Amino acid sequence: MSPSHRAPRRKLSRRQVLGFAALAAVPAATVTALQIRPDDGPAEATSSPGRPATGAPRASAAAPPAVVTKGGGTVPFRPGKAMLGAYLDLSGTTRAQAQKLRREQIGRDERILNVFYDWDDLLPRSIDGLPEHAFPMVSWRGTRYADITSGASDDLIARAARRLKSIGRPLLLRWGWEMNGDWYDWGAVRNDKNAKGFVDSWKRLHRIFGEQGADNVAWVWSPNWNSSPVADWNTYAALYPGDKYVDWVGVSGYNLHHENPETLFGPIYRSYAARKPILITEVGAVDRGGRTKADWITLFADWVTAHPAVGGVTWFDTDTHPGYTEKWRIDTDAESLKAYVAMAKSARFSG
Repeated sequence: MSPSHRAPRRKLSRRQVLGFAALAAVPAATVTALQIRPDDGPAEATSSPGRPATGAPRASAAAPPAVVTKGGGTVPFRPGKAMLGAYLDLSGTTRAQAQKLRREQIGRDERILNVFYDWDDLLPRSIDGLPEHAFPMVSWRGTRYADITSGASDDLIARAARRLKSIGRPLLLRWGWEMNGDWYDWGAVRNDKNAKGFVDSWKRLHRIFGEQGADNVAWVWSPNWNSSPVADWNTYAALYPGDKYVDWVGVSGYNLHHENPETLFGPIYRSYAARKPILITEVGAVDRGGRTKADWITLFADWVTAHPAVGGVTWFDTDTHPGYTEKWRIDTDAESLKAYVAMAKSARFSG
């Protein structure tokens, strides 16, 4: 949807120092979740409201791979501990007011705050309303691959890197998400089915950020749970930039067509969890009456508990997404809020 010892002696990089500092600062009882922004695309995604679940991988009961024991870059992964955060945008409230409401309801702050920016926006030097111990996740929209691989956007990318560097704290950068869908200009389907073009674009961004010293950035590669269309050039593997260029593997998924969490997140977990920590970058539950929404939240929490390489979740906590009657916010009814609070207060979500 959308809106690193002492012998041999060597100096630690700024990226390493930031990573250690972030790990030391992680509170014992904090959590993270996933989300989106109102103008960023659930309406356009196959896993988002109003779209058929095309290209869905078959659910499998296969045992998950061995959990990763390190990773995350400057936003450190803690095995068995998931950060819980959100994209938070509630009608009639400022971001600060929305954060205050959720703090009162849940008894804790968000651990990840997802914010969205267009390709040519000035990326932030600071994040308004960011809780003290939270990590920003900057979801930065892409552009056509030729705009990047030609070098035409090098100055824009360098500017973005300098601005994110100036934040001065670890952050998650989620560029060009859901690239395996047919709804964004940076999807392979809209770029002549050229998966290599996406990979080359990603690597160019990564290189320029390095040249600008933006080593506080942890890179989040985040496809949609299913591909549209289904094709060899549009698979996870074809679009993956490589372990050297990715710190977290993310994924978007919603139960728009009654999908269970294993259907949505099992395939990518089995593909990458032995190599990289997993971040559920967008997730929400449809209310089909009665306890359906509350029960799905509980089912999701149980799935994460059984999959220790999941290091973060960002909920799509909003009721402002244009064109949607579905209210994705967590407190549409008392039972749903109760289920979410139980998840947020559990030890599994204390990352």
